[in-house]
Amino acid sequence: MVRGQSGRPRSFDRGEALERAMRLFWERGYEATSIAALTREMGIAAPSLYAAFGDKMTLFREVVDFYVSAYGAYMGRALEEEPTVGAGMARMLHEAASELTTDGRPRGCLVAFAANNCSPSSVEVEQVLRQQRGAMQEEFERRIRKARESGELPSGVESKELARYVAVVFQGMSQQARDGASQAELEAVAATAMLAWPEAPGAEE
Repeated sequence: MVRGQSGRPRSFDRGEALERAMRLFWERGYEATSIAALTREMGIAAPSLYAAFGDKMTLFREVVDFYVSAYGAYMGRALEEEPTVGAGMARMLHEAASELTTDGRPRGCLVAFAANNCSPSSVEVEQVLRQQRGAMQEEFERRIRKARESGELPSGVESKELARYVAVVFQGMSQQARDGASQAELEAVAATAMLAWPEAPGAEE
């Protein structure tokens, strides 16, 4: 049994508490999510929150990790399971159209929006999210570079530029979802974006 700093057992489910905190940060952003709102939504008192998760920033870091592993896992699966990096990117963007518009949860991507309207005192929040976005783009770049080196993509492909392109498309789709775009509309965006994907050597022969 997990115990708090006072030695008393915690009477809440940590995973459920993280899920509830995540949805608040996702919907409102970091700055607009107060400790009072978090304790109400998580169903725990402030002392229990601090004992279990530390301060608000520490909780937010854990929430971001939870979000990426629980709600962002489809991205890695698409890239791992498809036979080519192009097919993986296409699947990822099409699945994003569904994930970003799923009913019953905030639209868009937490990693893209949780730092909106943050004050200078919350600069660490933007750093956390920037690191996550950067890590995603670096993974795209790594896979594209590997595909180029194996001959799957033309030798002239700039892996960093193509990776940034995919990241920009994804982030734009996230903003569109936040603004009310439908799954079908975002699927059309994904399909259009992939028209710019470089042809594999010999693909037109």
